[in-house]
Amino acid sequence: MPPSSLSRNQLFEHAKTALFVYILLRNTLKAGRHVRARGLLTTINEIYIKISQQVIFLLLRLPSTKAKVEAELGKAKLDIENQLVPKGPNVTRHLALPQEGQTLEWILAEMDTMDSEKKDHTDWRKGRISGAVYHGGDDLEKIIVAAYQRYCVSNPLHPDVFPAIRKMEAEIVAMCLRMYNNPDGAGTMTSGGTESIIMSIKTHRDWAREVKGITEPEMVVPSSAHAAFDKGAAYLGIKVHTIPIDPVTRKADMKGLKRAINSNTIMLVGSTINFPDGNQDDIAALGALAAKYKIGLHVDCCLGSFIVPFLEKAGLADGNINGKYKLYPFDFRVKGVTAISCDTHKYGFAPKGTSVIMYKDAELRRYQYYVYPDWIGGVYASPSLSGSRPGALIAGTWAAMQYMGDKGYLESCRSIVTCARTIADRITSSIDELYILGSPPASVVAFASSHPQVNVLQVGDIMSKKGWHLNALSGPPALHIACTVSGVIVFWK
Repeated sequence: MPPSSLSRNQLFEHAKTALFVYILLRNTLKAGRHVRARGLLTTINEIYIKISQQVIFLLLRLPSTKAKVEAELGKAKLDIENQLVPKGPNVTRHLALPQEGQTLEWILAEMDTMDSEKKDHTDWRKGRISGAVYHGGDDLEKIIVAAYQRYCVSNPLHPDVFPAIRKMEAEIVAMCLRMYNNPDGAGTMTSGGTESIIMSIKTHRDWAREVKGITEPEMVVPSSAHAAFDKGAAYLGIKVHTIPIDPVTRKADMKGLKRAINSNTIMLVGSTINFPDGNQDDIAALGALAAKYKIGLHVDCCLGSFIVPFLEKAGLADGNINGKYKLYPFDFRVKGVTAISCDTHKYGFAPKGTSVIMYKDAELRRYQYYVYPDWIGGVYASPSLSGSRPGALIAGTWAAMQYMGDKGYLESCRSIVTCARTIADRITSSIDELYILGSPPASVVAFASSHPQVNVLQVGDIMSKKGWHLNALSGPPALHIACTVSGVIVFWK
């Protein structure tokens, strides 16, 4: 064999060996980071669960079981449809456009029919529903409708056509930044808490890629963090390390979170308050970790929104005489906090479909933007996921915040939180079979069963039959109620 051919063959073999070593080393390091973050026993358990799921999936695809499974799924689908879709002798399904347009009278009458046929649905106006509808009162509703009607054709994608919408959006963000003690910060409006969270993840990912050179991003979240963080990570190609929370305090396990941080970590997550049980993570401790490792910290205040910034003014931040229900530092005054999400459409009483994502400064916010200068249709740029957006929702939000004012939000905070804490205290003092999860400082109270013969989810079913709609939880099985203005009125009656 000629020397040149031998050299080429040797070079090829060396290249194959080097590639194999690289892949092996890369996967070994990745596996090592995973085991370090989750722990050996947890990793083994995850592998066992994954294998079990695959075995069950294969068994369900066998011809002998597939037909039975599909039949059961068909029944379940029909049950859900019967529960949720208005049906009845007077309800017509409109699956194609009418030949000629209908009148306003006809349209409103048809809506009345659909509403009336579902008589057993939960009526939110009765105040027996957990969260879901954050209604600020009939007067505010009229103001929002008037603002919506005035700007119903507006689109902030065209600020030159709708300058008032641009002004209102900027003022909404500025007011929220001031509420969270960062008047010199920056932010944007989004369509809701999920988009605010996804935008923050995207921002921290792109920042970490440019500033720190991270190409395989990871984030560390407590198990109580909103599922939108997992959703955003799935969309954006980010690995999530989910760390179990303390079962008693319901706060993030700081040792577990610290152990999960590595050279690929782009951000940590904490909540004030979390959705499942309304508790607050130790934001100061999370901020210290974020500052130490020079990574981001997103504080999710989507649910806390216009409640937690007013607790101190309302005289409720210190909790009761024993320190129960105490609110700890959580906003931009905490060193290490880089982003906060706040839903205006919850306790801000704004129309549904509005939220604000805030950043420590404009420099970080620029990583959220998308700009495409080479499109033949011209330069395309947008601050968030959507291109066109309903300016009417911005107008409705601005109107709601102007109507409520600092005093209005302070009063709603005081009444809602007082109601929530009274519920928690009465459950603790009067029902031995139930216990409160953690020490919730704001508007959400979650309770679980402390008695082996009391199934708390069955308690939820019984309450549903009595007209109450509570949220069912897992880990442990529990129910929660998010107090609202309409719920407060019913409670005190």
